[in-house]
Amino acid sequence: MLRLLFLFTIINSVAIAQKDSVLIYRPEADAKMEIGESVKKAKAEKKHVMLMIGGNWCRWCKMFDAFSHANAKVDSTMKADFIFLHVNYSKENKNLDVLKSLSYPQRFGFPVFVVLDDEGKVVHTQNSAYLEEKEGYSEEKVVDFLHQWRKDAFNPEYYLK
Repeated sequence: MLRLLFLFTIINSVAIAQKDSVLIYRPEADAKMEIGESVKKAKAEKKHVMLMIGGNWCRWCKMFDAFSHANAKVDSTMKADFIFLHVNYSKENKNLDVLKSLSYPQRFGFPVFVVLDDEGKVVHTQNSAYLEEKEGYSEEKVVDFLHQWRKDAFNPEYYLK
């Protein structure tokens, strides 16, 4: 029994260490350049850009990243409607000039989502707390958010009938 408990403790410790070592943000990245490239790609693909601002230190950032890839509905909606980009905010690189140009989205905490149109203009900043449910994220809330801010949602034909 003691061996089993010891084995469980070791396995659990390894799992926690692996989860903490997941790196989804790159502090060394040139965020301004990557956002520019994402805007060009969005224009060519007729999509919006979705920035997820946070850091590898952020538990909720990692949780959203894992959730968005594991949930088929969220993953397919994001891929269909957005060019997605992680923008780093950490002690190594706070990207303050970039965040200033986005009207200081860090005021909402992390992760924070910023939606850009295909010209690079901010059309929405989303506090991720509104997408949460219990100790994770809500598929319904996230998909609703994505549908409300995709490029097609701005089609006036939907609203002028």
